[in-house]
Amino acid sequence: MPEPPLEKACCVVGGGPAGIMLGYLLARAGVPVTVLEKHGDFFRDFRGDTVHPSTLEVLYQLGLLDEFLKLPHQKVTSIGGIYGDFPFQAAGFRHLPVHAKFTALMPQWDFLNFLSDRARRFPAFDLRMHHDVVDLKMDGGRVTGVVARGSEGENVHIGARLVVGCDGRNSVTRRAGGLELMEFGVPIDVLWFRISRRPGDPDQVFGSINYGYALILINRGSYFQGGLIIRKGSFDAIKRRGLEEFRGAILRLAPYFDGRVEELRDWDQVKLLTVQIDRLRRWYRPGLLCIGDAAHAMSPAGGVGINLAIQDAVAAANLLVPALRSGPVPEDVLAAVQRRREFPARVTQAVQVNIHKAFARVFENPGPVKAPLAFQIAMRTPGVPWLLGYAVGMGVRPERVADVGGRDRGRRPALAIGIAAAIGAALAVLVARGGRRSVERRQAPVATV
Repeated sequence: MPEPPLEKACCVVGGGPAGIMLGYLLARAGVPVTVLEKHGDFFRDFRGDTVHPSTLEVLYQLGLLDEFLKLPHQKVTSIGGIYGDFPFQAAGFRHLPVHAKFTALMPQWDFLNFLSDRARRFPAFDLRMHHDVVDLKMDGGRVTGVVARGSEGENVHIGARLVVGCDGRNSVTRRAGGLELMEFGVPIDVLWFRISRRPGDPDQVFGSINYGYALILINRGSYFQGGLIIRKGSFDAIKRRGLEEFRGAILRLAPYFDGRVEELRDWDQVKLLTVQIDRLRRWYRPGLLCIGDAAHAMSPAGGVGINLAIQDAVAAANLLVPALRSGPVPEDVLAAVQRRREFPARVTQAVQVNIHKAFARVFENPGPVKAPLAFQIAMRTPGVPWLLGYAVGMGVRPERVADVGGRDRGRRPALAIGIAAAIGAALAVLVARGGRRSVERRQAPVATV
């Protein structure tokens, strides 16, 4: 026999950045909330590690920033790399009008442990690990809760005025809710791996594009989290050519790894991330709302996914708190959340799609590449890294945390930042399109793997 349903004002499905932040904000405002996470802990590799200035500013507004920055992390004040033999700085954060003018590189499990520990200080916060949501509870056409499988395999019924799906790109809630998903083609995948780090290695986020691949290195202190960007669907062909050739591809892009690529001894150390970009046409139905990756899955490009999810959670909490205090949340409030956050998601995905298209042909070229002229001009133009820093570091529409009464503290600074970020995002699209046309004009067709 299933246990009697537990009634909550809100049930959040998924203990990722969007889910834990939303749970924190609702509980902070005194709204009873249960957050369900299917795993027993947050320790999973190959999640987004980039805590951007926009997220750090949210932590400042919550009074958590100083405590958060006591955790081990690396500060990134600029993002750059090498395109062929052309070194560039794409974005800088030192000029941003926020309290932390950098991106903090920190394993996502540390971020989630920190935030959930602080959320537990609020009586209204209830985090349940080992609770895997398998279905939605319905009453007529309205979602009234969830059915989850507990750690012992038992069914747990949780009733709620509102269910918020924060369960990622393979969301159960959006599928069970019958929400329509629009998918956008992505020509890349990512192979994740670890290589030890030594003194003298790059401190900042470092990328290299050449020889049919792109390499991203994330500094995790004692080691690099490496990401080799490859043409979509080519992993099997890469494995057939052998681990030695794979190590050689990394070494060509990062010669200072000589003597360390041998740390990759078998393919079990290499994990495939199948990159996808998608977005719900409608993020809600009566009793259900999706945010974060459940509403709009992002590519790893720019590391913006975690930060967009956090901004979704802040906007959702600002709009939902007054409604959750009075009863079932009206659909017009859910629609307001989508209106508020759909534009940033659209713009960010448009930038990512164009960047992927710009580099698609480069990834197919096994020989040395030359950075397109349009790209070189853009990266050398004064002010471009400044604007791109806004776009990457703050997002298109950064949110401000409302006070516990649900009142917004004012959006003038956020609006100014948002305008600058939108200009930077538009610039990124133009650079990507120009670069793609330059590459297509310059390159002849080449053999693909």
